[in-house]
Amino acid sequence: MTIAIRIAHRLTAGFALDIDLALPAHGVTAIFGRSGAGKSTLLSAVAGFLSPEDGRISIDGTTLFDRASGTNLAPHRRRVAVVFQDARLFPHLSVRRNLDYARRHGPARPAIGRFDAVVDLLGLEALLERKPRTLSGGEAQRVALGRALLAEPRLLLLDEPLAALDGARKDEILPFLDRLAREGEVPMLYVSHALDEVMRLADHLVLMEDGRVIASGGTTRVTADPALARIAGEAARGGVLDLLVTGLPDGDGLLELAVGQGRLRLAAGPTPPPPGNMMRLRVAARDVALALDGAALDAAGLSIRNRLPCRVTAVTQEADGLVAVALEIEGTDTDGGESGRLLARITPAAARDLRLEPGRPVLALIKTLALGT
Repeated sequence: MTIAIRIAHRLTAGFALDIDLALPAHGVTAIFGRSGAGKSTLLSAVAGFLSPEDGRISIDGTTLFDRASGTNLAPHRRRVAVVFQDARLFPHLSVRRNLDYARRHGPARPAIGRFDAVVDLLGLEALLERKPRTLSGGEAQRVALGRALLAEPRLLLLDEPLAALDGARKDEILPFLDRLAREGEVPMLYVSHALDEVMRLADHLVLMEDGRVIASGGTTRVTADPALARIAGEAARGGVLDLLVTGLPDGDGLLELAVGQGRLRLAAGPTPPPPGNMMRLRVAARDVALALDGAALDAAGLSIRNRLPCRVTAVTQEADGLVAVALEIEGTDTDGGESGRLLARITPAAARDLRLEPGRPVLALIKTLALGT
């Protein structure tokens, strides 16, 4: 099942949207790029707020727009819900009545118990009798998300939903977005120019520049793509790991996480996730060093304790003179996923000295302080 988007549309004399995408109709697809890249315009076309000059848009075979046949469903008939930067709640209605409005006026009736399930998912129980003017920005966005879900959409569009929030409010709502991404049944297109949001939430990543797609695929693969450096800088390239929390913080305040045959430790923070939970980490390529022999490292007294057993999958000479080494963590290739991939960037001399080639076992060395969610 896919979301197919093929559109061409001139916006100004010097800018045109030219998109051809086939996206998974599940999970979270993030559309990332600088301001003015055409991200929000793409969402407007999917939602039905913009009629492209040419192209076709469909979800699981249902055509929403097709210039050739003259099909152009009105926004309210597309079963596509949109959450904007501002919550756009009805100010005269309570939170409960805002949610109930969506439930009653959506194109499809929610299943019995759906209201309670959405309230629980987004932690809205304590807010139900309040008016929008009494809500924080993060609370209002959670209500906006609930209202969108209760409209029973086949697709949820989020257009920079955290852009208007300060750091504290973002931290308030991100756990709910994360839970929605993991537990929700509605596929999402998530537009943002904030890389940390994208890395935390997205299963699939689309990079846009000047109205065009320059890369599209699984988040881990695209994060290693040189195209990301053009948009967000070389420091953005790396790997994204989904790890299992294996225990409580130790005496040094470090939390252990498992991925394949490897173990990582990082600072637990004030509210560490309990054992058994999954946690996503972004590991920048510049923070990964490589070694062949763990015993030699111990003998040398190296302070880096995070050492993941990996296998080299590709060695690529890059335009800036460095060598990109793609790595797969041992024990993570059994399901065909991408959650155990890393990237290191080293000098050509180091690559030669280590005799790096596809299939060679290595240790990926990562400082504890370099790890971040």
